[in-house]
Amino acid sequence: MDWFEQVDAYCERTDPSYWSEPVNALTNAAFLIAAFVMWRRLAGGGPVLARVLVGILALIGIGSYLFHTHATAWAGLADTAPIGVFILVYLFAVCHQMLRLPWWGAGLVTLGFAPFAYVMVPLLDRIPFLRISDFYWTVPILLVLFAPLVARRSPASARGLLIGAGILSVSITLRSLDLMLCAAWPAGTHMFWHILNGVMLGWMIEVLRRDALAPVAGQS
Repeated sequence: MDWFEQVDAYCERTDPSYWSEPVNALTNAAFLIAAFVMWRRLAGGGPVLARVLVGILALIGIGSYLFHTHATAWAGLADTAPIGVFILVYLFAVCHQMLRLPWWGAGLVTLGFAPFAYVMVPLLDRIPFLRISDFYWTVPILLVLFAPLVARRSPASARGLLIGAGILSVSITLRSLDLMLCAAWPAGTHMFWHILNGVMLGWMIEVLRRDALAPVAGQS
């Protein structure tokens, strides 16, 4: 594989130059702002995994910036790898913190994400529009599936997961519309994927923080 191969995947990019995607590049500030806000909110304490997720959130912003400026295969890996790590760490946190599974049980469920995505992606590929962002759709689906389980212990946390799934669904939709709307909107819609995902990922960390502070339902 040529790690320096150029990638042209978004409406805004018109040539291989560094600043061919200025809006897509600069809107990655949304991830860094969200990371800073959540770092401040967790400064007085909070779940260890929430603080780990803040660091990963910052890496998502940096990796995505690199991809929308360098637009190479290696930068694409820098963009997608932190997203995958965030998904896995968050899934582990939901299982361990919200569902009260032991660490090994939470780890087993987390490992189950790979076969879940392996099954879901081909199914999503059968639907033309969902095929564009097939892998990403597995995340809101997973959040919706976990929400009823979490609701048994914490209805508020379950609502938080569903809110996150809703924001992410809008974000993925806008990501998928990017190339389709180039003629009408030359800047593309990928910028909104960054902005909404910054909001959504920050919110998901906030859900973990609130869940850790809230009393268990039915207990004083």
